[in-house]
Amino acid sequence: MQMLNELFGPGASLTIVALALAFMVLEYLLARLASYDIETHDLRESAASVAISFGQQAIKALEAGLVAIPFALAYNHRLLDFDTAAPLAIAMLFLATEFFYYWQHRASHRIRWMWATHAVHHSPTRMNFTAAIRLGWTGTISGNFLFYLPLAWIGFNPLAVVSMLGANLLYQFFVHTELAPRLGPLEWVLNTPAHHRVHHASNASCLDRNYGGVLIIFDRLFGTFAEAPKSEPLRYGLVGVEPTLNPLRVALGEWGRMFADLRKARSLKEGLTFLFARPGTFKSLDKVDPSGDRTRTSRHARPMQDTPLVPGE
Repeated sequence: MQMLNELFGPGASLTIVALALAFMVLEYLLARLASYDIETHDLRESAASVAISFGQQAIKALEAGLVAIPFALAYNHRLLDFDTAAPLAIAMLFLATEFFYYWQHRASHRIRWMWATHAVHHSPTRMNFTAAIRLGWTGTISGNFLFYLPLAWIGFNPLAVVSMLGANLLYQFFVHTELAPRLGPLEWVLNTPAHHRVHHASNASCLDRNYGGVLIIFDRLFGTFAEAPKSEPLRYGLVGVEPTLNPLRVALGEWGRMFADLRKARSLKEGLTFLFARPGTFKSLDKVDPSGDRTRTSRHARPMQDTPLVPGE
């Protein structure tokens, strides 16, 4: 666990970003060699993702001390003491982190206040490593950290929790790609590129599916697992939102849309619905049917491939 702390501690963030950039370049070159780069990459979109990533890293560094306070309080009142160097404790923390990550990720798709942050990650229209680092700037405002406080309260050192989450995110970096084959029996247990392509797809049958981080077992247990549709290609991007290359609009766009809807709410109940109901519950208030009905939008992003783009497959 000490090694994880060193690898994923606050001081390692820039190193990880630099390594990620190297893998992005390698992925792009491989796609070019296979003549798939037009389908898998948009260099302008990738540049926007890199800019968003640097902004997210800067904000995370600034707010680290603030987020540490509730974790320290929870740990000071812990129920148990775990030796985070013990293999059993590491295994328990891994499974517990995966469990809480599943529910945090699921909530980020089901609660608009949290989706306002997570929508940033789903905004790319190409599935590649640069999409992996396009993360929202407002995760603390959305309350993502609250899902992991029970781990500190149970008795896991907060540094160990952060390190395990770092390992989770590092693994997930590599599932954001079209250049990967299916992994046979491992597909039953692990979140793989094939599963994560479904998660990012905006096809109706793929929305709100495959939330797992490293493992896919909780999706299978809780009924949120889905395979790619056989009869249609996968499409990537946000439903009902025009893509933009402006990093600020990407990072804050859903917050703007949410508060614009809130200003037009006709009651307190409707206002709370716009803030905390499932994203897409209502279409934009700029286009309200004369009858007063407000229904979910259904416009999707542009088509993409639904199979891994591996030469020779």
